[in-house]
Amino acid sequence: MTVTATPVDQPEQLPERTLGARAVRLRRLVPAVVAALSGLLLYVSFPPRTLWWLALPAFAGFAWVLRGRRWKAALGLGYLFGLGFLLPLLVWTGVEVGPGPWLALVAIEAVFVALAGAGVAAVSRLPGWPVWAAAVWIAGEALRARVPFNGFPWGKIAFGQADGVFLPLAAVGGTPVMGFAVVLCGFGLYEAGRLAVEGRRTRTVRKAAAATALLSVAVPVVGALAARALISDKAENGTATVAVIQGNVPRAGLEFSAQRRAVLDHHARETMKLAADIKAGKAAQPDFVLWPENSSDIDPFTNADAAQVIDRAAKAVGVPISVGGVVERDGKLLNEQILWDPAKGPTQTYDKRQIQPFGEYLPLRSLVGAINKDWTSMVRQDFSRGSKPGVFDFGDTKVGLVTCYEAAFDWAVRSEVTDGAQLISVPSNNATFDRSEMTYQQLAMSRVRAVEHSRTVTVPVTSGVSAIIMPDGRITQKTGMFVPAHLVQKVPLRSSETPATELGVLPEIALLLVAAGGIGWAIGAGVRGRRAGDAGQ
Repeated sequence: MTVTATPVDQPEQLPERTLGARAVRLRRLVPAVVAALSGLLLYVSFPPRTLWWLALPAFAGFAWVLRGRRWKAALGLGYLFGLGFLLPLLVWTGVEVGPGPWLALVAIEAVFVALAGAGVAAVSRLPGWPVWAAAVWIAGEALRARVPFNGFPWGKIAFGQADGVFLPLAAVGGTPVMGFAVVLCGFGLYEAGRLAVEGRRTRTVRKAAAATALLSVAVPVVGALAARALISDKAENGTATVAVIQGNVPRAGLEFSAQRRAVLDHHARETMKLAADIKAGKAAQPDFVLWPENSSDIDPFTNADAAQVIDRAAKAVGVPISVGGVVERDGKLLNEQILWDPAKGPTQTYDKRQIQPFGEYLPLRSLVGAINKDWTSMVRQDFSRGSKPGVFDFGDTKVGLVTCYEAAFDWAVRSEVTDGAQLISVPSNNATFDRSEMTYQQLAMSRVRAVEHSRTVTVPVTSGVSAIIMPDGRITQKTGMFVPAHLVQKVPLRSSETPATELGVLPEIALLLVAAGGIGWAIGAGVRGRRAGDAGQ
């Protein structure tokens, strides 16, 4: 019997040219993948995680994909880095309204990261390029903090560094200097590694470039360690015992506004509990009490029942209360903090100045309504902006008010300190964002602000996390989320100003000038190079 072997199909042999083309296409994808993953790594460095140091390899990877690129490629790679960073960072913006607004916000904000990427690529061939490139990144942050719609600084590099070694630099030059140091260190790490690989290959050392790379890493770290001398939690103007109230809300989400009376009652009830604890000797008698933003969305100036609830709470605890209200006055809707004295009633007010676009007012209302009518119904009436800093006088203690979203803006915090605040309060309402990372990101901002201006910062939040933060950035007490609670603590009062407070916007302007100088130099060098090439033909 003869067995005939059946031929086995051989795999199709691809021409070498086809394989080579595929390999080239795959290699071209590598920078795009690395850019997106580096952005994702930067996100992971942000709170609630304490992995602040991951920002350094994130920027090292960003430098690897950008160095020497043409501006169009750098623009695209920068956009991918921005998407990798901002998509997960800002996912909380779509918790209650769906993915549309979240994706739109990220798509717009990533444009600023893309522009910074193009700038970094432009200066990446200059001597000492990490310095120029880090300044370009801060220029991108400065632009993003101002436009469109008065800016959106969420995601500034400094806000991810509250647990890191660079935190003391906030007292030197605020968030711009702190962020510059982090980015410079990351770019310096990449440059040091690149030069090391180059040196092994060529067996030569470019001493000037190597020194610049090492200094780009060492100077920010040494500067941060030296800046610790600026940090102190010692009392300069005595102390004050402060109470922070977290009343909680019946339900999380956008239905918060429909629960206005219940939310007011919750905060009054928790204040009554505090009064009972004081009477029983379980809590110290505070000098004043701080309620969150939106703790009384019923206008106490026009609704007698709301005024009575607040008045009873103030009388029960025996000290003034700062109440977060929604007030309509002279045809304007205001997000207002009200100082409510147990004997005199309301005595001072502060109207929120930096109001949130698409949350407290609706830009482009007709266009937004044409896209989705439900979105316009969420902001039926626009809030108006306040015009003056808010510093409440609680006896001899001056407390600066920075309402929620304002904590992200350098000027909004500094103005309270320069107006005499010895302590800062950041009343907030995060109930609409459920249990997302938003509240932890905002809490980290308050920690940076504490160090930046050397002030105790209190953070009363409707649903948590509420906290008390020392001038050195330490959280000494905090609550959980979606639980009623109160915090009472004696805190230091301070009146001295840090270099960051005194200098204000000047460090940012200086870095903008550095960025502009670097880009101008790079453009000029490119023009001269093209002219020389044309002349040689």
